Amino acid sequence: MGAVTGAVGRGLVLVVEDERPIADLVRLYLSREGFGVQVEHDGAAGLLAARRLRPVVCILDIALPGMDGTEICRRLRADDDWTPVIFLTARDDEVDRILGLELGGDDYVTKPFSPRELVTRVKALLRRAAGPAGAERVRSLGPLTLDPGRRTAALQGRSLTLTATEFDLLAHLVGRPGRVFTREELLAAVWGYASHAGTRTVDVHVAQVRAKLGPAAALIRTVRGVGYTADA
Repeated sequence: MGAVTGAVGRGLVLVVEDERPIADLVRLYLSREGFGVQVEHDGAAGLLAARRLRPVVCILDIALPGMDGTEICRRLRADDDWTPVIFLTARDDEVDRILGLELGGDDYVTKPFSPRELVTRVKALLRRAAGPAGAERVRSLGPLTLDPGRRTAALQGRSLTLTATEFDLLAHLVGRPGRVFTREELLAAVWGYASHAGTRTVDVHVAQVRAKLGPAAALIRTVRGVGYTADA
């Protein structure tokens, strides 16, 4: 089990990466920004660290010895642990990306990547998970109710379990019912970065939100050739 390094004022980030130069570089940049960092180099140790330390964000390489990053994420979600997850992948492969997001990941970065960009994405995830600085009104659309201040969602009174990104995507759409958003607009507003990251990410998260809405999935409507809107 690796040792925690760096300051912990901004919380502990777990990095599970078997390529030590990459892990060391990520550790350096996160530490500079005031994060504590725990590094593990194989999947089993990474899962144990995630369960033991309860980090604020997990950065998981997909290709790990013993247990890959998507399996770590799957097991955490099965335990009802919704810690934000960013996947790292060396393969520019759509299947890898979609699989990771469908298992409950919040974001992904393809190697080679800028460590500064990775830190920016960690910060963006934490801002979303923390919710708004001030109280926001409860939003309702049909049978769906969202409380942005508490970051809770309910469907006909039944609580919904959403990742930080899924919640923010749903809140953004529900907060402006009837308005059609392009995928690029949603990437910028919800993920906080430009369309070079790939708009397929939006489609995957919309599909996941719809699956969790079940019979109310029609609240999110696809506007062909444009994007998405929420409408009762």
